[in-house]
Amino acid sequence: MSKAIYFECGTGISGDMTVAALLDLGADRGALERMLATLPLRGFRTEISRVSKAGLDMCDFRVVLEQDNHDDDMEYLYGHEHHHHHEQEYGHEHDHDHEHHHDHEHSHEHHHDHEQEHGHEHHHDHELEHGYEHDHDHEHHHDHEHHHDHHHHHTGLPEILHLLSHADMTPGAHALAEKIFRILAAAESKAHGVPEDQVHFHEVGAVDSIVDIASAAVLLDSLGVEDYILPELCEGTGSVRCQHGILPVPVPAVLNIVEAHSLPLTITSARGELVTPTGAAIAAAVRTSGALPTGFRVLKTGMGAGKRAYERPSFLRLMLIETEGPNEDTVVKLETNLDDCTGEALGHVTGQLLEAGAREVFSTPIYMKKQRPGVLLTVLCEEAVRETMENILFRETTTIGIRRQTMARTVLPRRAEQVETSLGTVTVKCCMGPEGERRYPEYESIAQLCRSTGRSWQWVVRQLAKEL
Repeated sequence: MSKAIYFECGTGISGDMTVAALLDLGADRGALERMLATLPLRGFRTEISRVSKAGLDMCDFRVVLEQDNHDDDMEYLYGHEHHHHHEQEYGHEHDHDHEHHHDHEHSHEHHHDHEQEHGHEHHHDHELEHGYEHDHDHEHHHDHEHHHDHHHHHTGLPEILHLLSHADMTPGAHALAEKIFRILAAAESKAHGVPEDQVHFHEVGAVDSIVDIASAAVLLDSLGVEDYILPELCEGTGSVRCQHGILPVPVPAVLNIVEAHSLPLTITSARGELVTPTGAAIAAAVRTSGALPTGFRVLKTGMGAGKRAYERPSFLRLMLIETEGPNEDTVVKLETNLDDCTGEALGHVTGQLLEAGAREVFSTPIYMKKQRPGVLLTVLCEEAVRETMENILFRETTTIGIRRQTMARTVLPRRAEQVETSLGTVTVKCCMGPEGERRYPEYESIAQLCRSTGRSWQWVVRQLAKEL
């Protein structure tokens, strides 16, 4: 049997909606608590509650800042044409929980009150850690000319990666969080015309966005699922106010992510920003397929509430699904012969292709015309990203032609597990073959253990083989 998560983004996707839907789906809340308790940020607390939207019960995840946050201020974002009566008309959102408080001190010690069955609200107060300042916005960093006169601190990618390195996260969760941030960095770099390492994130640098991304990565990793099905992103129309003024919807960062990762996009008639840059980056980082299998079982459904009031209720629905037996799907194979590319160039293009969504990239030594030594570069990908793959090959190599064919394939059911070993936590890929289960430790986990123990790759692999 194989498990997958289906993203239903009919009313958009954002960071907080994703976190809430994952919690509702049954992701490891304890892992989230441990990460939040060790993330070296200040000036915020988190709240988890149950709310009702359009008469449906769902989870809500909220990052509350010490300073004002105008992310949900519809009049500020869109002007007077947006009013909160939309939410009342299509289903009033209300909180129906009791509160529990969790204070995180500098030692990261915290206490957990008993969680009732129907979603009590939890507050996590995070105090001073490593002295990091925070911006005061969620998903977009807004100018508040008439509201705040304090200095704004922006955070760059190196600072964010440093923060993540101090948090209690598995290697898989850390790698996923870093991947999401790098996708955003590339989008912001293109939007503002500056190198990625010089981007000062307005949207990403906000504390609540950092918390959302780190939280989503931890929760996704805890579910141990490798396949993520996302048919399309549904976006609205109009314009939105942000740090740089009035921007059209979809905002440039979202369009850059959609373009770079070949995410299917549908523009709806709804007025407003349904897809945030953080939501688009999460989708790009995890999406492995755009089509549901022909038959499957729904194991559980998770619903995450949005904060903004639009003409239709905003929420994200996730489904944990399961199929039995080997899965059948199709893959596109791209091939090109190269005889004038250096090894360094091939290494670079391999990284570019994998980052953009290729399933596999490999090269084979060949002999070409006049017995010239060359390389056959092969890329396996989905049809949805084929054009992106071809553009990268034309841009990054000397090829003037690419062969392609669509191939059917059979895939064994697989899942990912977190396993405790004498060396630390290891992410293990489990595949069910005809003769039973096969277990393989993931590369990122092995590399992390090599760094933390100071041991060689071969030593770590031999030790894990004894324990797994």
